[in-house]
Amino acid sequence: MRIATWNINSVRLRIHHVLRFIKEQNIDVMCLQETKTEDKFFPVKEFVDVGMIHHNFRGEKSYNGVAIFSKTPIIAKSFELWCGHNDTRHNCVTLENNLKIHNFYVPAGGDVPDIKLNEKFNHKINFIKEMIKYFNQIKPKKTILVGDLNIAPFEHDVWSHKQLLNVVSHTAIETELLSKLIDASNWVDVGRKYVSKNEKLYSWWSYRNRDWKKSNRGRRLDHIWVSKDLDSVLKSFLSCKETRDWEKPSDHVPLILELSI
Repeated sequence: MRIATWNINSVRLRIHHVLRFIKEQNIDVMCLQETKTEDKFFPVKEFVDVGMIHHNFRGEKSYNGVAIFSKTPIIAKSFELWCGHNDTRHNCVTLENNLKIHNFYVPAGGDVPDIKLNEKFNHKINFIKEMIKYFNQIKPKKTILVGDLNIAPFEHDVWSHKQLLNVVSHTAIETELLSKLIDASNWVDVGRKYVSKNEKLYSWWSYRNRDWKKSNRGRRLDHIWVSKDLDSVLKSFLSCKETRDWEKPSDHVPLILELSI
């Protein structure tokens, strides 16, 4: 089974990219973030036409939005409202093989890394704290967590550890909380299972860089984690950087997990 995650930065604007990716990479489950469209306008038919007939999506106008499309039947759908906000930052499905997939779009956090001065940053910190509490309670089994978590936790998850230590997405409070979330529920960080922590690994490059490839000022904001019981069935991990060169691309690239289940 091949499961992919991608912050698409508007599914209607980039539906052709998503469909191309699904077909070229033979994706079985496609998880999207920042779909940026109300449910009534979601391009469901286009997904059905490429075999993604099972789905769970939640959207709102212009902001946020998450979606899961699958070739495998979905037997349960759910979502949580985090931090008391009625927004669309999470959804979850259980497939007919009892594999559960959580799809997240964690708040970016604004520009000022101070919970007292910046409500957006405070929201982000509280969001991660709620995730820690939630997964500690449910003790995930046969579970995959994917999405844009908007935190690059390790030194080589950013282009410059020293220069970004006080920049939102790589501050100590964020990286420590994300590490606590991983450790508390015993998640396996798939990206770092396959790519050494001593090697650079990114999933996002700013639109501000004229030549993203040359400057290579990236961050690993997108993640795939699995519960410990799935570690033995993992087969491969792939970061599809070539999509960043497609016409009018998302600033994020998709990640693929392949597993035998």
